[in-house]
Amino acid sequence: MKQEKTTLQHLFSLPVIVAALGYFVDIYDLQLFGIVRVQSLESLGLSTKEEISSVGTTIINFQMIGLLLGGILWGVLGDKKGRLSVLFGSIITYSLANIACGLIPHMNFVDKVEAYKWLRFIAGIGLAGELGAGITLVSEVLPKHLRAIGTSLVAGIGLCGAVVATFTVKLSGDWAIAYLIGGGLGVALLLLRVGVIESGIYKDIEKNKHVTKGNFFAFFTNWDRFVKYMKCIGIGLPTWFCIGILTYFSNEFGEAMGITEKVDPGLAIMWAYVGISVGDFMSGFISHLFNSRKKAIAAMMAFALVGVLFFLFSGGIKSPEMLYAVSCWLGLGTGYWAMFVTVGAEQFGTNLRATAATTVPNMVRGTVVIMTILYKFFKPDQGVIIAGAIVGALCFAVGFYSTLTIPETHGKDLDFIEE
Repeated sequence: MKQEKTTLQHLFSLPVIVAALGYFVDIYDLQLFGIVRVQSLESLGLSTKEEISSVGTTIINFQMIGLLLGGILWGVLGDKKGRLSVLFGSIITYSLANIACGLIPHMNFVDKVEAYKWLRFIAGIGLAGELGAGITLVSEVLPKHLRAIGTSLVAGIGLCGAVVATFTVKLSGDWAIAYLIGGGLGVALLLLRVGVIESGIYKDIEKNKHVTKGNFFAFFTNWDRFVKYMKCIGIGLPTWFCIGILTYFSNEFGEAMGITEKVDPGLAIMWAYVGISVGDFMSGFISHLFNSRKKAIAAMMAFALVGVLFFLFSGGIKSPEMLYAVSCWLGLGTGYWAMFVTVGAEQFGTNLRATAATTVPNMVRGTVVIMTILYKFFKPDQGVIIAGAIVGALCFAVGFYSTLTIPETHGKDLDFIEE
């Protein structure tokens, strides 16, 4: 007689561990440019604040557009070829791109800044596949009463990657070495993945030729499905406003607040991710406690909004250390990232689930391009603080509306397909 697995055996099974470590490497590499943005561009010959801000924004946008396109590519492949094909393919792509980023100082045969842009674009394509495929796999292999906690473990462990990236840069003293280490971590993870098995729910439909799998356009051919898809994206907007605007440009906000000492965006990002990591661990348990994904996300979003208002308008941030502390507060509030990706996975059938779970977070990441354009548009006339506030108001308005009106998925059976 086969013995039932215990809760701990489910939560610390190989798919959960490998998904968590995969997301760890993903976040390390995803946030590394934000951490070394100023340092790396200065070493490549850029000298003025305006030049570093402008080129840095362009490279962030290249990386985010890569994430957007990669999200569609890997999402479709995840439903057509299986969850594991994405976990292998994506990690090879971003590991090689990060190793190449570490070699940029030695690339005397090309324009180094131009190479940097395109390598971050390729890295973005690779990084897009990791979280969605991992969350989809974990959601499908765990019992439904443990899904929220399991995906929170994946994200909570994974998000520590940004903290490790910051310390790696500080300890190595060289941004290029930090990229090489990230690429090496990816290769090591690839070897660990060999023992992971495919989702049973996916296997059940894999050979069924009558089921259309991984059709990205299916989200746009049915009104109800389209509305659900757009709301899934809307839920995530406040998370990347806090990271992509407030912490990435924390040096600009610090200056506008009258902080005379130097604000390091890398440290702001690190402390935000300390908060996000704790928040993601908590979000699964909060959802479990409320028996609701929506209530957990709405409560955390409200907490983040209070933090944003304090950040922008309190006048109480007088030092870099205080700014880093508030960045941690913002991270804690927006630590519903795994929960929001899980909601995206749970809304749709098995034949579209990986496409949804992979494209939704990368659509959100892709909106950072729009956020930075709006921020740069309003900044000359309105100033840094008000420009940030306008973008934040739009993101939180959409976020709350989407969260409160999307169907609840707590405890939902995932063994169904989209017709």
